[in-house]
Amino acid sequence: TDVEPTRLAASQAAARAFIAEQPRTTRIGVVTFGGGASLVQPPTHNREEILAAIDRFELQRGTAVGNGILVALKTIFPDQEFEVTSQATRRAQRGAPLDAPRRDGATAPPKPVAPGSYASAVIILLSDGQTTTGPDPIEAARLAAERGVRIYAVGIGTPNGEILVGDGWSMRVRLDEESLKSIAQTTHGQYFYAGTATELKTVYETMTSKMVLETRESEITALFSAAAAIAAVLAALLSMAWFNRIF
Repeated sequence: TDVEPTRLAASQAAARAFIAEQPRTTRIGVVTFGGGASLVQPPTHNREEILAAIDRFELQRGTAVGNGILVALKTIFPDQEFEVTSQATRRAQRGAPLDAPRRDGATAPPKPVAPGSYASAVIILLSDGQTTTGPDPIEAARLAAERGVRIYAVGIGTPNGEILVGDGWSMRVRLDEESLKSIAQTTHGQYFYAGTATELKTVYETMTSKMVLETRESEITALFSAAAAIAAVLAALLSMAWFNRIF
């Protein structure tokens, strides 16, 4: 493996440390994603529930970074609809679960605001792989930017990647830094690289310091994504496996 002990274990450990550093006034939610994305822990102050959601992370096949971002946005703005260009037509790629009811009376898109100006929530996206399915993650990031939501993107692993093995499947997962940098830049967030478990913990410590300065009592949406294999987003959104990646 290119990250010891494994990408998933390192991401889970770093996510736990990150959560421990957040003020009790901060609500955190978790979104997971692989081939799709779903909210596995609604934003809450209950740290035990958040940690339990992280412990349930597991490898999934596929990496849908765009879906993870859309689900995170839907969690932050439940009364809004989010849709981006995609070659596929599945409703899950609109940021809603496959079994979610359609909403014919959806409100009109809000007037765009300055990127990074929304102080009530941020999205933390942890990813170790390239997008393999779902909507364009850069377009999803643009929707976040129009609502002022910053995305802090964290890349884990190496460009050469590693082969992940699941139940009856295997696939090579390569870090796509350029896309993560673009996502962060579009939303006036920041990109961080973590090649080891130690570096990943340092990254989260740095992000905690930045968010303390930029947002006081806020809801963090984190996306944690673990390469084509997992996925999750914390509502501060952790994505690695859960975003496969924090919401």
